[in-house]
Amino acid sequence: MNELPRPTTARGVATRRKLLEAAEAEIGEKGFAKSSVAGITRRAGVGQGTFYLYFPSKDDALRELVRHMGRSLRRALSEATAGMTGRIQVERRGLEAFIAFALKHQNLYRVVMESQFVDESIYREYYQTLADAYAANLRQAQQEREVRQGDAEAQAWALMGLAHFLGLRYAIWEHKAPPKTVMRTAFELIESGLAATERRP
Repeated sequence: MNELPRPTTARGVATRRKLLEAAEAEIGEKGFAKSSVAGITRRAGVGQGTFYLYFPSKDDALRELVRHMGRSLRRALSEATAGMTGRIQVERRGLEAFIAFALKHQNLYRVVMESQFVDESIYREYYQTLADAYAANLRQAQQEREVRQGDAEAQAWALMGLAHFLGLRYAIWEHKAPPKTVMRTAFELIESGLAATERRP
């Protein structure tokens, strides 16, 4: 995949950011098929020609948004759990941070879901990148005997699935945080699933 043009001036950086924010709103609210470059540039307050200086197509803007979502989410989770010790507590705080992120970035969350119908490779890249980093952290926790032994990649995908569907159910569909009872149940499920106990025969 060709590298997208990158601005070399502060004004260019600001314009590109405005276009991405506009694309996030346009695609998130309307869906990819019904969104348009004209709608994106209208929201951004720039001419259509300006869009093509940064993105060869609407598809390219979508791909960039998906990668932006991945970077932003990983950064938010890292910041939320910085300095914490104990993997179970990190998981608890991480889930809370994920739900908060989904609530704050509902359009961006929808953009990622839309991407599976436009370019499956970028959709898979988004989740695989998250899973690879997650599994690496779980392997480290296994080595330190903070969580049960097992296939760290399988653990990562299972935990991502739990977070994804809680985010979808509440943050995206209902535009609110899950009730405390729901979060408590999810935490208990995570803790019982990851607790470093002896395996059953």
